[in-house]
Amino acid sequence: MRRLFVTLTALLLAATLGAFGFVWSGLYDISANVQHTQPVYSLLETTMHRSVQRRAAPIAVPPLEVAATVERGAACYVEKCVQCHGGPGVAQGEIGRSMQPLPGPLVDASARWRPQELYWITRNGIKMSGMPAWQYRMTDADLWAVVAFMQRLPSLTAPEFRVLAAAPRAAQCVAAQAPQPTAAPSPAASAAGASPAARSAAVERGRTALTQFACSACHAIPGVTGSDVHVGPPLAGMARRGLIAGAVPNTTDQMVRWIVDPQSIDPQTTMPNLAVSERDARDIAAYLATLQ
Repeated sequence: MRRLFVTLTALLLAATLGAFGFVWSGLYDISANVQHTQPVYSLLETTMHRSVQRRAAPIAVPPLEVAATVERGAACYVEKCVQCHGGPGVAQGEIGRSMQPLPGPLVDASARWRPQELYWITRNGIKMSGMPAWQYRMTDADLWAVVAFMQRLPSLTAPEFRVLAAAPRAAQCVAAQAPQPTAAPSPAASAAGASPAARSAAVERGRTALTQFACSACHAIPGVTGSDVHVGPPLAGMARRGLIAGAVPNTTDQMVRWIVDPQSIDPQTTMPNLAVSERDARDIAAYLATLQ
């Protein structure tokens, strides 16, 4: 048994060193012009399918046959999805056609995925694939409307889809102005006087929101995975700082104001307005308040 244990340990160590050496060598071509090998692609795709199926299983599906819901979903699909996935007779945009892995057409999505799975993917996105999480940019109702429309996609002809794509956007998907899902906790959950459980939930939502609004693209943020960036100042120790942008006291309300509209505090700042709602900003502020 001891010899077997030593042998297995040695094999594991050799495999680990081999994997590290392969990564460090730079031999694997990450160019978008070069596809993954089929085994790698299949492994990633299977992992993704099983992950989505597991997490989407308990989600209850609302009625999806309502005509108004499908019409709303069509507007959202044309605005948010066509650029990467195209539609019947309509190709993806240049970015979508050039991505690897390829964000393929969704005409057959309802045959490959259950409604709750399509909802989960649309809401949460798929990391390392380019598929965004629309949770912070679309309401829950709009997410389900897109799913409802995808149930209709297989029956649409190319001319019918082109009519939808060219139709006036009277039912435009403008959910980016109210990005939180309808079931999200109220802003009060982020208040200092909230219960520990509510505050903990707000902190976790804030950490996620920092990634979904691309804050980690410019700032090094403790607890948020990202590259070693130096565009904006690191946010470590944010809770101990007396001032925000060197201009206003570091309070929750002022932090929310800074996140929602940075130019209102410093007109010369290069920090962009990211269209963050007050609710999301309060969650982000709750997380930043934990960075001692």
